[in-house]
Amino acid sequence: MFYSEELVEEIREKNDIVDVIGSFVGLKRAGNSYMCCCPFHNEKTPSFHVSRTKQIYHCFGCGVGGNVITFLMQYENYTFAEALKYLADRAGIPLPENEMSPEQKKVENRRELLREVSKSAAAYYHYILTKTENGIKGRDYFMEKRGFTEETIANFGLGYADKYSDGLYKYLKSRGYSDDLMRDSGLVNFTEKYGAQDIFWNRVMVPITDIGGKVIAFGGRVLGDAKPKYLNTKETDIFNKRRNLFAMNIAKRSRRRGIILCEGYMDVISMHQAGFDNAVASLGTAFTEEQALIIKRYTSEVYLAYDSDGAGRQATLKAIEILRNADMTQRVIDMSPYKDPDEFIKALGAEEYEQRIKDAKPGLLFETELLAKEYKQNDPEERTEFIGRVARLLKPIEDPVRMNSYIEIISNKYQIEKEYLRGAVDTTVLVDSRDSSPVNDPGVRDISPDGAAVESQKLLLTWMVNEPELFKKLENVISVEDFTDDNINAVAKLLYEQYEKQGKVSPAAIIDRFESLESQQVVAAIMNTELPRMLDGNEKNKAFTEIVKRVKSNSIESALKNNKDPQKLMDLIQRKKSLDRLEVKI
Repeated sequence: MFYSEELVEEIREKNDIVDVIGSFVGLKRAGNSYMCCCPFHNEKTPSFHVSRTKQIYHCFGCGVGGNVITFLMQYENYTFAEALKYLADRAGIPLPENEMSPEQKKVENRRELLREVSKSAAAYYHYILTKTENGIKGRDYFMEKRGFTEETIANFGLGYADKYSDGLYKYLKSRGYSDDLMRDSGLVNFTEKYGAQDIFWNRVMVPITDIGGKVIAFGGRVLGDAKPKYLNTKETDIFNKRRNLFAMNIAKRSRRRGIILCEGYMDVISMHQAGFDNAVASLGTAFTEEQALIIKRYTSEVYLAYDSDGAGRQATLKAIEILRNADMTQRVIDMSPYKDPDEFIKALGAEEYEQRIKDAKPGLLFETELLAKEYKQNDPEERTEFIGRVARLLKPIEDPVRMNSYIEIISNKYQIEKEYLRGAVDTTVLVDSRDSSPVNDPGVRDISPDGAAVESQKLLLTWMVNEPELFKKLENVISVEDFTDDNINAVAKLLYEQYEKQGKVSPAAIIDRFESLESQQVVAAIMNTELPRMLDGNEKNKAFTEIVKRVKSNSIESALKNNKDPQKLMDLIQRKKSLDRLEVKI
């Protein structure tokens, strides 16, 4: 949205980036900045930096970066307008209406219309289920087969897609929605042969909401033998299945401990009806890292309640790995002899399920149990391999008390000598490509000659942003044209203009000049390059002078390649020679 620069600047200045980001993740002070493990990717060593001075953030691991507005757009999946409104409300600043560009207004209006279509469709499906004779099939399924009460049906807005293949289309058309909008909503398909056809028909319908409770998609379970049995809305401009969890809008407010992660939305609804309102499910896909990070905003403890069949066990193992990488506690609920939470609660009741939650075993012990079933424990070779694999599971544990507890429990259960298992752990070597990748270590870089020039330009510009008085000191030494990389040159131009007009620089304001999140991340990285660690005084002057020389030398070399005028060539050669005598004191 193109609100006035003055208004955006006022809102941003009233929302300190450390305070805002610190309200979502735990920041720790580290020198002149604040750090934490990145909320946008899994890591064990913090590489996410937030600068109060610059009012920007940057992750040296995955490359995300921006200002306080960008953070909300990435973390909460807000639009620019939504992020600005959040910050304006937080700072008590009234936000004027209708200050969007025509293009931005068009995009935002379309997103809002898609939400309206989804909301209207939910109302239509719910009406068919609860108020019409055709909805009897759906009511029988929900109330007789699933045991859902009328209150539960109302609370989740459950519905029924009629047996007619164009019922929803006709309803939405009567409300004035265009064919393009219905197609983009993922609810209606159009073909030359059949014309308009509803995506969902003869299915019981479950509305899927975003974390704010707005309907953004649907899940449908067929009544009959048609395939697929379960069908979800395709991804749209308002629905990304990897970044949403079913019923998370309710679970985030639950007073119960942790989050219970289920396989499907029917299980979740059953659990909520039984009083477990902290249950959620992934949406037509395997559990993802993005979903783990959504849960982590509210709790670091997850109880896994996937089906107890083979596919469910594999899904549980994958979820354990994802949650462990996100530094979250995982516990597995034993639902034997039943397949899923719905069957269990129907047979044994909520109280017994509550007890199973209390008895849920840590993910590592669940993994060990499954491993034990793969090997003959009375075969020396297989038992040795089993112990080796257990040792690999234990190896990443850093806390000695926790390590000792696991060794104690596993040794007793599988009759392994404690010292033997401890020795196996000590001699185990893990290779984790994520931890050894150069991208996660700002100090390890493989830089080509061109890359070295770009790196020097980024270093110099970051130094100038950190110490704006350098713009004045370098006035007759470095100009915008010396930043030869296109991206860096664009940022340098804006910074020089800003300093010339205001006598200071505001990196956060510069970021706002770039529209896409990808561009904002690149800009944040340019102004937040890690500077060399150094002592004060002479060493600092020497290091800075060397960077200035490299940038200027690269600029002159570039000009020499692109210039054929003899007089100008001689002048450039003389200027390059004079660099040997250059010394900049800061």
